[in-house]
Amino acid sequence: MAVVSIKNKLRRGNLLVGNNRFIPPAFESIATYTVGSGGAANVEFTSIPADYAHLQIRGMSKDTTAGTGVELLYLQFNSDTGNNYATHRLEGNGTSASAGANTSTSAIRAGVNTQANSTDIFAATIIDILDYANTNKYTTTRSLTGADKNGSGEVAIRSGVWMNTNAVTSIKLTSNVANLAQYSHFALYGIKGA
Repeated sequence: MAVVSIKNKLRRGNLLVGNNRFIPPAFESIATYTVGSGGAANVEFTSIPADYAHLQIRGMSKDTTAGTGVELLYLQFNSDTGNNYATHRLEGNGTSASAGANTSTSAIRAGVNTQANSTDIFAATIIDILDYANTNKYTTTRSLTGADKNGSGEVAIRSGVWMNTNAVTSIKLTSNVANLAQYSHFALYGIKGA
């Protein structure tokens, strides 16, 4: 297919039309975790190497709370349980939208889980952990999370900060009210820099 450049009217044989190729940074698998029977109080990734520009967690989860609603997925770094975290959020449930912030908390509210009675429905979460090895600034996160429950559920975008300049070497994920249920699955990736 021939493409004509708007800028100089040259006809080209590809869609790049004289522009440089974009080569996305490489993702490398660091670790994965699947919750076994009986559930788990948390999922923790430890001994994270400082070899990447950023980290990404991709997960699908539910917790063991009886019900069909949506609960929170919390994130902590380096076993820090102090009030050193903050979160901003924009969320909607198909009927209404809301926004808010949580400051001076003991974890980042990074995602959601479905509850145990949401048969075969798991929430999905993607969390980016930016500049995690940079010791000159606080670690920030951004996440996209949600659960489609056939007419109900929730979708949200969130940003978070860990007010500590240490490099991230471990990450803990927990539900806010109960254990993570069997088959919840999380994968940690390293993103190489340009």
